[in-house]
Amino acid sequence: MATLKEIANALGLSPATVSRALNGFPEVNARTRAAVEEAAQRMGYRPNQIAKKLVSGRSGMIGLVLKPMPETHDDASFYEIMFGLSDHLARRDMDLVFHASPSEDLLRPYERLLAKNILDGFILNAPVEDDPRLALLRDRGVPFVVHGRTAGADYAFYDIDNRRTAEESVHLLADLGHRRIAFLNGPVDHSYAAERRAGFSGAMQEVGLPVPDFAQRNGPANEDYGYAGALALLSGRAAPRPTAILCASTLVAAGVYRAATDLGLRIPDDLSVIAHDDAVPQMRAVNFEPALTVTRSPLRDACAPLADAIEKQLAGTPARDLQTLVPAELITRNSTAPVPRDASEATW
Repeated sequence: MATLKEIANALGLSPATVSRALNGFPEVNARTRAAVEEAAQRMGYRPNQIAKKLVSGRSGMIGLVLKPMPETHDDASFYEIMFGLSDHLARRDMDLVFHASPSEDLLRPYERLLAKNILDGFILNAPVEDDPRLALLRDRGVPFVVHGRTAGADYAFYDIDNRRTAEESVHLLADLGHRRIAFLNGPVDHSYAAERRAGFSGAMQEVGLPVPDFAQRNGPANEDYGYAGALALLSGRAAPRPTAILCASTLVAAGVYRAATDLGLRIPDDLSVIAHDDAVPQMRAVNFEPALTVTRSPLRDACAPLADAIEKQLAGTPARDLQTLVPAELITRNSTAPVPRDASEATW
């Protein structure tokens, strides 16, 4: 890989002129700039990112910090988006700088990275209401884009319409005659879970069905939570068991399937199950037995819009013009069926 000095020697120019040509300085004439760019490409030159930031103010590096979440160890979805983001940023000549922090202090890794002054911006995931990360980056004037959004978001984001996914799930089940519908939602402090709860409650009210407190639960979106939550709901000790369960993820649904089997219940004859699905290869809804009904929105579909949003924001596009909300696709499979005849009239 060539250096600035080697390119300068090959062209009979000074290293300073070569540097100015590669960084777009206006005093370099077009002919010289073209010759330098051609030689740099031919000789395999790649700029030092830190030196590049000193000259141009841009390093081409975007930060992504993994929030400490218990479910991450069981959920391949984060790695799906990490690899996708790396690819789509690279296509824009940017690089993803990934940092995993065991600290419960959400701001510490951001403050550490900001102190180094080598990143152009950040991509954030899993926002919560009054998220301190957003306030910190705003205060520092650092560009960022969020996968997800909080109420009244005034920043760049890419998100699915979580409220609508829950509404569509409820209407599908209600149309099948289900009147006892439970919801195993995600973590209570996550904005997507709040949106889905609002959609679930609103749709249940719209179709005239009650929602007792015990029928809506929050927890980490993993299989163990799905199993424990389903056992509690399906045991019938505290109340009649639900005839349908809406799950925050395919991992939660896997736990529900296991609990139903252990209790001798058949899906969908005794229990209908529907889940949100991010199309993670390791947990494909179509491979469930029976195949799982889902509201589908692949995580990989978020990668290009997130990379595009941070690139445009760095180029000067206002954050409010970089907000994308997309619907999920409802895919009906064999895990949902009409309510069992003996439960068709009963509510909680």
